[in-house]
Amino acid sequence: MRRIVFIFPILVFVVVGAFFAYGLTRDPSNIPSQLIDRPLPEFDLPAIQGLQDGLSTEDIKGEVALVNVFASWCVSCHIEHPVLMELTKANAVPIYGLNWKDAPGDGKAWLDRYGNPYKAVGDDQKGRVAIDLGVTGAPETFVVDRQGRVRFKVVGPITEQYWTDTLQPLIEELRRS
Repeated sequence: MRRIVFIFPILVFVVVGAFFAYGLTRDPSNIPSQLIDRPLPEFDLPAIQGLQDGLSTEDIKGEVALVNVFASWCVSCHIEHPVLMELTKANAVPIYGLNWKDAPGDGKAWLDRYGNPYKAVGDDQKGRVAIDLGVTGAPETFVVDRQGRVRFKVVGPITEQYWTDTLQPLIEELRRS
């Protein structure tokens, strides 16, 4: 009985240590999405203040595209934005923007200052669509296939290397299928 009293804390320590060791091997930026291989949630957002066209689910269907969640207050969005501008300039993939929880006019001012890589931009000021998408922060980007199904989710900024190594091959594969 005395051995169990001494062995039990050691076993608990080993189990907890194994749990934490496993956690250290996981990539914290790889947050799985419940939407993978499911249809993009239905939405119809108004345009951001200063633009004419909003964004709806129907706008995205029919082509392989990116849906990028951004905000003027998002520091990482400033890092990602030049890459999105280059992708648009190269006509690499259509990009749709979801302006998340920005004050009226801030999204338009930001796009005027840094350029607008988006085919259309919707104003998700209250964050309702972002909740439906499972957004945890900006930027986040969703790869959507021709049928309007989410095929991949990127948490954090898209870099040139990430585009070349991960997203471009995926998009090319989706276009072939």
